[in-house]
Amino acid sequence: MTLLGMGAAALTFSGPNLTEKKKSNASLGFQLYTVRHQVETDLEGTIRKIAGMGYVGVETYALPPNLTLANAAKIFKKCGLKVFSMHTELPVGKQQEDVLRMADAYQCDHVVYAGWPQGDKYKDLEAIQRTVHLYDEIAVYLKSKGLHFGLHNHWWEFEKTDNVYPFYYLLRHLSPNIFFEIDTYWAKTGGMNPSKVVADFGKRAPFLHIKDGLAIKGDKGYDQVPAGKGTMDFPSIVEAAGKNTKWMIVEFDEYKGDIFEGMNASAMFLTSKGLAKGKV
Repeated sequence: MTLLGMGAAALTFSGPNLTEKKKSNASLGFQLYTVRHQVETDLEGTIRKIAGMGYVGVETYALPPNLTLANAAKIFKKCGLKVFSMHTELPVGKQQEDVLRMADAYQCDHVVYAGWPQGDKYKDLEAIQRTVHLYDEIAVYLKSKGLHFGLHNHWWEFEKTDNVYPFYYLLRHLSPNIFFEIDTYWAKTGGMNPSKVVADFGKRAPFLHIKDGLAIKGDKGYDQVPAGKGTMDFPSIVEAAGKNTKWMIVEFDEYKGDIFEGMNASAMFLTSKGLAKGKV
């Protein structure tokens, strides 16, 4: 029996489906970092297997040294996956040239700064204000090259600093040309209600990262499980986001089981509940 067949036969999910009226039109994607270990030894086999689960798009990260942009782009295309977003280092200096090469190879125009590590960019209000200025400068440069600049969160962007929440400050003060990719799991880990966050960010947050687990800081926060098996309320998140979400992006930072079974379970949950649209 195929992996997809095993999942269909063995997995059931509790909870309400969205009504036809409220079903999400967001596409089902995944963050390539999820299978970082597998792609090092078998990129094409890994991507082909994931595409067979119904995923329609991939968000890239910095490839391992033994892989080339050209070959990766060829494999994504051959497997029918759209590269809809690229996670990158902060696009300054030489990194800007690297981003342009990635965008050309993947034919992708959305650049997302992953935001890792925490550093001191949000350590106090003055640092946040400097960060706003830097992000705006980056967005102007990327826009001149036909690219859109976005920001991804972890938990610290939703923890109060100098009486402000960094990501909410960015939402109010950054250029409207900059978009947000809300990691709903880390937002909850930071103490926020993810449904409220995606509602507050509205059209500025077209991409949502989808992972599940305990949503607590520390090692236990990395004990991640397939979507629908942890503490996250994804139907409420999707309802709060409305029509603003373009991509629902499955990601596991860590997973103790078979990662392909975990990704398949997440895909089945999201598509069966009407929370994302995959390949039929």
